[in-house]
Amino acid sequence: MGKQAGVVKGALMALLALAAGNALAAEAGKPDQALLAKAEQSRPEALKLLERLVNIDSGTFNGAGLDRVGAIAQEELVRLGFKVETFPAAPAQSRNIQATLAGTGKGRILLVAHMDTVFPDGAAAARPFRIDGARAYGPGIMDDKGGIVVALAALKVLKQSGYAGYGKITVLLNTNEETGSHGTRTLMEKLAREHDVALNLEPGRPADGLVVVRKGSGEIELEVSGKAAHAGVAPDSGRNAAMEAAHQMLQLSKLADASKQTTVNFTVIKSGERSNVIPDHAAVQADVRVAVPEEFDRVEQDLARISANHLIPDTKVSAKLRRGFPPMPKSPVTDAVAAKAQAVYAELGRKLTLESSGGAADSSLTYAAGVATIDGLGIVGGAIHTPEEYAEVDSIGPRVYLLARLIQEYGR
Repeated sequence: MGKQAGVVKGALMALLALAAGNALAAEAGKPDQALLAKAEQSRPEALKLLERLVNIDSGTFNGAGLDRVGAIAQEELVRLGFKVETFPAAPAQSRNIQATLAGTGKGRILLVAHMDTVFPDGAAAARPFRIDGARAYGPGIMDDKGGIVVALAALKVLKQSGYAGYGKITVLLNTNEETGSHGTRTLMEKLAREHDVALNLEPGRPADGLVVVRKGSGEIELEVSGKAAHAGVAPDSGRNAAMEAAHQMLQLSKLADASKQTTVNFTVIKSGERSNVIPDHAAVQADVRVAVPEEFDRVEQDLARISANHLIPDTKVSAKLRRGFPPMPKSPVTDAVAAKAQAVYAELGRKLTLESSGGAADSSLTYAAGVATIDGLGIVGGAIHTPEEYAEVDSIGPRVYLLARLIQEYGR
């Protein structure tokens, strides 16, 4: 062996020894100091990327904005060595992104995040990214642009560390999570079955927590047809669709069952255009949340039975339940992944809380497909879906470390 080759081999052995030492330290409940340093150093660049994403309107129905966010994410993923493919999200806008990176290990890890937000066009211009003290603000900063940034930062940290001890990492970026992922379900379920664990980059909870239990979501769509008439001259000749809709809302609210954690909340009401005309049509929507799948069946059956009771004669009522995400109930499989995450966070001297949520997310789909799943691995923050949505800047480093270490753990 020549002198130069000997030097190279010696340096390589030293790096391997350092990596092994860091891994052993982590296993002993101490942080991998080199990985932690890189995670903390990732914050300035992560904030710059977060600013770029937040300042793009990408509501679920804004195809152009979703394309722009997707282009930025694809560029970052290609730079990290991923093979990037896109797939139609029909009936939703834009295209879903699937990025894959092969390693030298056995573990197959699926990272899930979404590019769409709940905010209307113009929100980014009205409330652009800003940092005020320890918090950053902007539409979608938590849900879920912060999750995309954490994923990309953790993957970059691992690349910088020379770690490739996973079998495969797949990143799935969804364009339509906020409306039920109907344009992504087939792709997501297929990918879930091809992986050993799914790590969802939904927002971290304000108490620095993960989500291990989620309710399923659905929507009641209520249509009422009546008969128009002059409200002052001949009101009795009309059939008031708005009144019948109000009656239906009151009686259908009884579909809720606190003992089973089922909620039914009417949220959208549309009827009439003029105050002096008896309305001949009304459309109502209600949000439905269930803790167990069989509650969807019960709600659907009771919906048909109860809505048959009319207040206004000769009105027609159509009441349908549109199922969204299935529930993600408490599970020993989920608990095992969460326990590993808690152990990793404890390396930093931090406590990771485990929470349930009434909100629905893609983690319910990966769980239902049979893969071990946890979510809430994004940046810590709060006020999600409101103009005050914020992210805790100091949570970026610890959350990047947490995700990177979980990839290491499940990559084995």
